[in-house]
Amino acid sequence: MADKKGRRPPMVEVVRRPTPATGPTPGPTGPTGGPSAPVRPSSPVPRPARPPLRPGGPPHGRPSPRGPSTPPTPEAINALAAREHVPARIAKGELEGKMRARVWRKLHAEEAKRFDQAYALMGQHGGLRLAEAFGLLQSGLTLEQFRARQERTKAKATVKEARNAVSATQVDGWLEAAARDKAPLALVLADRTLLDVLLQTHAVAFVLERSGRVEKLAVCALARRSTWEVLLPRLARDSRLAQKPVPVAREPDRRPHSDPRPFLPAVGQRVRLVLRNGFTLEDPLLSVGPYDLLLGAEGTEVLVPLHALLSWQSLEEEAAPAP
Repeated sequence: MADKKGRRPPMVEVVRRPTPATGPTPGPTGPTGGPSAPVRPSSPVPRPARPPLRPGGPPHGRPSPRGPSTPPTPEAINALAAREHVPARIAKGELEGKMRARVWRKLHAEEAKRFDQAYALMGQHGGLRLAEAFGLLQSGLTLEQFRARQERTKAKATVKEARNAVSATQVDGWLEAAARDKAPLALVLADRTLLDVLLQTHAVAFVLERSGRVEKLAVCALARRSTWEVLLPRLARDSRLAQKPVPVAREPDRRPHSDPRPFLPAVGQRVRLVLRNGFTLEDPLLSVGPYDLLLGAEGTEVLVPLHALLSWQSLEEEAAPAP
């Protein structure tokens, strides 16, 4: 116990850092002991002159971008695109010194895979273009089915172009006059004839007073009732077609006659028309519309839609003597 009481507690010595002086720092002194003034140059330091601009070159001497001095040719672009399986714009960019085709393929792996598939199809089928190869991939069809669809699309475009090239003024005027005069009409269908009055003409149908809406594709011929009653007894008719009329295809390109332009040279001539319900008409051709033919004489016209035709012939060409 005595030893414990005789011990002194440990001493802690605190060392304080000296406080820095807050006064101004003395600057360099001159020869006399006072501060010297800063020395300024007597004249500015001259800067190096810029190189003169090269005619047609980049400004301030910067290096020109890499790439050919002449634009790449279409042959070179297509060759590079086919070799690297990339779009033509990417191949053109590489030839102009921009992004390389291999870099684009790494950045767009999914699109690059589709290009590989398209070029593989082009290798399997000679003559297949790149756009057709992509269309074949997206359609999921065989090449024969895809070609058939292309032909139908081309035929539809041809029919549309042909219809736009022919005026409908005279045919539309005849229908408007019949509706305005409330004239009794005879609408010859495949298996019967409707006697009615025309109220309106729509794009794909006629609106009649009693029968209502009648689709245009069902009509084989249209005339005033008085005209048809005089014409009917002297018309020839195929008995087989009378019993079983030929159906009308919904697609215009699959019908026997959808292009009105071949009829234009026969205007003013006598023509023979064979209808799908067996009737054969022989009258002068007055006018050709985008969808219809107008036969007969003024006041005794007969309207025949192109979709109702099975065959036709100019009688003047048939009667012309052989050379």
